[in-house]
Amino acid sequence: MKITYKNTHDFTSNELQDLFLSVNWSSGHYPDKLSAAMKNFETVYTAWDGDRLIGLICAMDDGVMTAYVHYLLVNPDYQDLGIGKNLVERIKQHYKDYLRIVIVVYNEEIGFYESCGFKKADNASPMFITALWT
Repeated sequence: MKITYKNTHDFTSNELQDLFLSVNWSSGHYPDKLSAAMKNFETVYTAWDGDRLIGLICAMDDGVMTAYVHYLLVNPDYQDLGIGKNLVERIKQHYKDYLRIVIVVYNEEIGFYESCGFKKADNASPMFITALWT
């Protein structure tokens, strides 16, 4: 297995749907909306096993100071191989001159992101208005 990484918006709705559903994210049930949304992110890095999309990280930014990581996902068949950390490092390098990189994570993922250099805020909590169930 040779994993390749790309900075690209070149993927299909079906590839995104397969990846998002592999981690049970409800947004995978809306492949056309997901595809349109993904193409609007400024920065998208993907991981591929041959022609199979197996991982993705995306971020939006204000162009100068702050970048917001929205998605990081790796197909469970490929987890614990360093792919997620590789994708995070690509985002960190891409935004190295920014003052802040922000990500909202689920509690069970905090350890992973701390191992990537993120710190949990003591005085802030994420808030959502969402129609998605994950």
